[in-house]
Amino acid sequence: MGIGYEFDQGVATLIFDRQDKKNAITGDMYEAIVRNLRQASGDKAVRALLITGAGSTFTAGNDLKDFSDPRFARPDSPVLSFMQALATFEKPVIAAVNGMAVGIGVTMLLHCDLVYVAEGATFSMPFVNLGLVPEFGSTLLLPAIAGRVRASEKLLLGRPFPAAEAVAMGIANAVLPAAELLAHATAVARSFNALPPGAVRDSKKLLRESQAALVQEAILRELNVFGPRLAGPEAREAIAAIREKRPADFSKTGG
Repeated sequence: MGIGYEFDQGVATLIFDRQDKKNAITGDMYEAIVRNLRQASGDKAVRALLITGAGSTFTAGNDLKDFSDPRFARPDSPVLSFMQALATFEKPVIAAVNGMAVGIGVTMLLHCDLVYVAEGATFSMPFVNLGLVPEFGSTLLLPAIAGRVRASEKLLLGRPFPAAEAVAMGIANAVLPAAELLAHATAVARSFNALPPGAVRDSKKLLRESQAALVQEAILRELNVFGPRLAGPEAREAIAAIREKRPADFSKTGG
């Protein structure tokens, strides 16, 4: 399916649904997400947006095949359109993170308003491990949320971390039993039906307004480094190593 979109009782639900590929996101999927975000934004019946993954995974991040194409990081790429659409979405965004969240599967959470995670969920941002740099404004937002040294640990080493640590860092609100995750996140999203939408929208804007321009600047600044690195020797070696199921060797790729 790729991307699912449902509406029920004031809540639009966006679902990563490519279970055979651990819900990895392709360029076509990003384009579908942008269409869905615009639909939800313009529909007055939608009071909140819920993002989750089908099956046992939130998302493994960018699809490796699309990711290895340097055009992926162009200014007119679908992924940048997605980043801008989510970062500027005016209604409340709630994420229900089940299983694994990798790369942009984590950095998108920094742009959600409320994040709930399942017990056993794991998070990782292995950009450096792929010869790349962090994206989606994460070099600005993660230090602001978690502190510089903790952000450095997660972004420079790229090691996985558990659900409880995501809460302790300020990335997520709470850890829930996996069987209760979606129901809880949906109930929270539906709670906005009883609140005045204008006041909610204006409050979200005020919460984010001081950083809004900085976030857009960070996204573009990161992209300007990310694109050349994606086409560079370190990223090519890292991606080749994954495909060939061997350790990467960066000894001859320069620096």
